[in-house]
Amino acid sequence: MGHGFTNNVQKPYVSRVLARLATHAGVVAFDFRGHGRSEGKSTVGADEIHDVEAGVLKARELGYSKIATVGFSMGASIVVRHAALAETRPDAVVSVSGPARWWSRETAPMRRVHWLLEQPHGKLAARAMGVRLGESWVQPPESPLEVVARITPTPLLIVHGDLDHYFGPEHAMSLHRASLGHAELWIEKGMRHAESAATPDLVDRMAAWIAGNVEDEE
Repeated sequence: MGHGFTNNVQKPYVSRVLARLATHAGVVAFDFRGHGRSEGKSTVGADEIHDVEAGVLKARELGYSKIATVGFSMGASIVVRHAALAETRPDAVVSVSGPARWWSRETAPMRRVHWLLEQPHGKLAARAMGVRLGESWVQPPESPLEVVARITPTPLLIVHGDLDHYFGPEHAMSLHRASLGHAELWIEKGMRHAESAATPDLVDRMAAWIAGNVEDEE
């Protein structure tokens, strides 16, 4: 499972989701580079596809024959890009509260995130929050919107709250359209953003969707 920006597997909201997922299937969880206990510096979604790839390979090494990648917020953009671009594809993908495009500034929380990423004092604040940032992008990586169609035929579930205060639901709708009808879209009534908004019921339904779609492939 891939967490959101500034999170890590020890944060309460993240660990709660992990524990709930683990009641349904085995879970491999990790901190993205520059976050939590991982080394390196965060590239905010660019090179982190290699972190997801390492997680998928670890799951295969542990003996799991069917693997789904699940990502929240920044992690959602990463699992979408990984499934579209990496050599080792998962068997299903779940994107929760993810952005469709980069440099989204239409909400106050995202304007604060960009302050962290772009301003010297912001980068110091990010370090105080436990995130070690790398250099700004020289060449932007492909956005989720640009690559999501390449995920076909791997099953893809896009989950987004209608009250998401970071990325409005139009991000999810844009991704769904760009998947050319391949993805399944859930707009969750009353849901806000990412791990902190993921109720036990939602996690259970996502786990059931994964199980049903992985079984369909067998």
